[in-house]
Amino acid sequence: MTGVLCCVAGKKSGSWLPLLLCICVADMALGQVRYSIPEEMSTGSVVGNIIQDLGLDVKRLKSGRARIFTEDGSEYIGLNAEKGTLVVAKRIDREELCKQVSPCSLHFQIIVENPMELHRIDVEITDINDNAPFFSKKEYNFQVIESASPGARYSLESARDPDVALNSIQTYKLNPTDNFKLNVVSRPDGTKYIEMVLHTSLDREKQEEHKLTLTAFDGGNPQKSGSVKINIVVLDANDNAPVFSQSVYRVTVPENASRGTVILTVSATDNDKGANEEVVYSFSQHTDSASSLFNMDSQTGEIAVIGVLDYEKAKHYEIDVEAKDKGGLTDTSKVLIEVTDLNDNAPVISVISLSNSIPEDSAPDTVIAMLNIKDLDSGRNGQVKCFISPDLPFKIKSSSTNFYSLMSDDVLDRESIPEYNITITAMDEGSPPHSTNKTINLRLSDVNDHAPIFPQPFLTAFITENNSPGVSLLSVKASDKDSGNNARISYFLEDSQMNGMPTSAYFSVNAESGEILALRSFDYEQKKEFHIRVKAQDGGSPPLSSNVTVKIMIQDQNDNPPQVLYPVQTGGSLVDEMVPRSADVGYLVTKVVAVDVDSGQNAWLSYKLQKATDRALFEVGLQNGEIRTIRQVTDKDAVKQRLTVIVEDNGQPSRSATVIVNVAVADSFPEVLSEFTDFTHDKEYNDNLTFYLVLALAVVSFLFVTCLVVIISVKIYRWRREHLFYKSSGNLPVIPYYPPLYADVGGTGTLKQGFSYEVYGTTDSRKSDIKCSRPFSQSTLSVDHNATRTVPRHKTESENLLTEQKPPNNDWRFTQGQRPGPSGATGGPEVAMGTGPWPQPPTEAEQLQALMAAANEVSEATATLGPGTMGLSTRYSPQFTLQHVPDYRQNVYIPGSTATLTSNPQQQQATAQQATQQALPPPQTSAQPEPPKAAQTPASKKKSTKKEKK
Repeated sequence: MTGVLCCVAGKKSGSWLPLLLCICVADMALGQVRYSIPEEMSTGSVVGNIIQDLGLDVKRLKSGRARIFTEDGSEYIGLNAEKGTLVVAKRIDREELCKQVSPCSLHFQIIVENPMELHRIDVEITDINDNAPFFSKKEYNFQVIESASPGARYSLESARDPDVALNSIQTYKLNPTDNFKLNVVSRPDGTKYIEMVLHTSLDREKQEEHKLTLTAFDGGNPQKSGSVKINIVVLDANDNAPVFSQSVYRVTVPENASRGTVILTVSATDNDKGANEEVVYSFSQHTDSASSLFNMDSQTGEIAVIGVLDYEKAKHYEIDVEAKDKGGLTDTSKVLIEVTDLNDNAPVISVISLSNSIPEDSAPDTVIAMLNIKDLDSGRNGQVKCFISPDLPFKIKSSSTNFYSLMSDDVLDRESIPEYNITITAMDEGSPPHSTNKTINLRLSDVNDHAPIFPQPFLTAFITENNSPGVSLLSVKASDKDSGNNARISYFLEDSQMNGMPTSAYFSVNAESGEILALRSFDYEQKKEFHIRVKAQDGGSPPLSSNVTVKIMIQDQNDNPPQVLYPVQTGGSLVDEMVPRSADVGYLVTKVVAVDVDSGQNAWLSYKLQKATDRALFEVGLQNGEIRTIRQVTDKDAVKQRLTVIVEDNGQPSRSATVIVNVAVADSFPEVLSEFTDFTHDKEYNDNLTFYLVLALAVVSFLFVTCLVVIISVKIYRWRREHLFYKSSGNLPVIPYYPPLYADVGGTGTLKQGFSYEVYGTTDSRKSDIKCSRPFSQSTLSVDHNATRTVPRHKTESENLLTEQKPPNNDWRFTQGQRPGPSGATGGPEVAMGTGPWPQPPTEAEQLQALMAAANEVSEATATLGPGTMGLSTRYSPQFTLQHVPDYRQNVYIPGSTATLTSNPQQQQATAQQATQQALPPPQTSAQPEPPKAAQTPASKKKSTKKEKK
């Protein structure tokens, strides 16, 4: 056979690569073999011998590289080239491979090369009964109404079996078949289905559920089967009416049944199912009177009380009830309710009168409250008995019917029990009895029956001596069991005498806090302890009190230095002790004896050698103060030995005292005198030297302070003077200086005649005052008080006169000695002759004194000015012109000049006479007069005084 074969090879066993294979075969030999094997053969089972069936040998298979080729790449069949057989390569499941297709075959080719041969192999897979019939569900549920007619059909799902032919499903069986039977129906296509047919009527009340089993059988050998459960639920039909469990219900209800109390539950049953068995309960229409007192639950049939039952009004009730299902079927019954009389009222306690508080000292049988107790029941149910706890100191007493009194029955004590909660119980004699409780709160008011109590009868306080006054010692505290003002404690110090003085002079007690204060500083050496009594008194009426004794211990302080008793320090003693030169080691020279008035360790004294002429010769005992030699005395040792011993106490800080012991190292007393004669001189010399050093230091300090004060005073004075002269708002007036009009009067030194004038200007008036005085001569200026007049503000003749005054004559001058100037200025011949007006200029102190006097007098004069004048601050301001010249009516001393401005004519005349005498030459003159000495200043006076003293 000649032809062309084209094919596509795919993946094989996961190792072959995709290849596009076009094979053109010429003169190819083809062979075909068919085998049949059952499914589920084990792997390696022989399918067939191709050597025999195809006429091939093993060598040909090996040389031709025989192999199997499948179109779908499956490898169910394998080739054993060694034996030339086909074997099962893996498990073959016919149902998985072909499903319901029959027959089921595997098709593949065996390819042999060199030369190329292709052999077709068909392997038919035969079915075995390896699968049992099965249903898609484990169970089926059907609902069938009980009124269904016989012959009703219900389709069922057919079972399935993967096997084919006789191994598939052959028959079905239903069990049981009391009400249903199975019917198998064939379709035109040859398929079959099954259905379930009702052949007997159902009754849900008899059997509500039916359980059937449907079984499918195949035709295999051995035969296999599968089954499924069928649950048939019979649906109810409303074919039964409700029925009450009783035709008549009887119930007893107490009259005090509360609202909502269920007294009875009626029950009706319906044999139907589902909605048909639901029963609704209700009262019949002719029971309207009871519907206001009772209510019926339509679902449960419970009858509950909704009103108030009263045995006296109605003893029984009759109610018709009805049960109805949803199908409209009904049933009726009767309910008889009887009301019983019970003890349904508890006693009622009413407080008519009540005392919330009574004194704790109230006598027994004191009435506390009045009560009214009643019970609304009758008979024994209304009989009441009243009582309280027997542990309380109170009692209940019946005063009349239904009235009771609460009274005290014992002695009361507020400090033990301050208040009581009295529970009054009222109980009736009903069965069961009812009781009512009423609690009354009773407080006991306090009575001052307890005195303050101190926790201890004796107290001890400690205070260090030299304390500050007002320091706190301790606080006493007393307690009082009472309350309110009765427990308000005040503290007092009981007055007693201490050292002839009252206790209150030493201590005081805070009345509120009980704090004890020391009023003065104490000295342990004078008084070591005090005993005082503090009284605590409450605020009751009458007040009660108690006392406590306080012992105050004064603690010692190291406030006293040691006192040396021996050797006694006297100024005349030159030698205290003598040590012979033959003294051996440890020779007792003397013993320093000292005491300390302090106590304790503050009085422990220790002795030390502070200074010594020869420290290698003597020592001092640390505890006993004994001075002993520590080596053998030799001839080389000085006769004069001066030892300074310091005595220290053990206080903190320690205090000390020193004593000087003069020891003479000699064998005889005359030798001692010759050596100690200069002791007194040295001592006096040292004492005098110390005194002079201290005195010199004090003098230098005083001079330094004095100079400092003087410099500060001068600075202040200069500042004040500048302030007074150049500040407009100063307190002292500035005296302006106007140059006088000088004239040549033949060298007499007197002033030329001129005019003294004053102008007073005001700001509020259109008129001003102007004063003109008489002409003056020599060195005296006189003011005419009668020249005052009032003129308008326009220029007057006087102002014109002032304006037209000529300046001073420059041709006439004072000599150098006649000019006012500072002290010590060089005087001319006129000064030497005593003819000048100022033979001796004033000192700076005199100038300052004159300036202060002028200020006082001007201020007094200013105070007398009228309201039309200007103030000093205005008249003495820098803008003050000539018309603002003040009225110098008082005596004014001008520094640097002996001229005096005065308003007193007599004083003016006296001043003129004095100036004339100064202008005249002295009666006795010498040919060579000495130049005038400069005026002595305070500093020069002090220096001269010191020189005179020296």
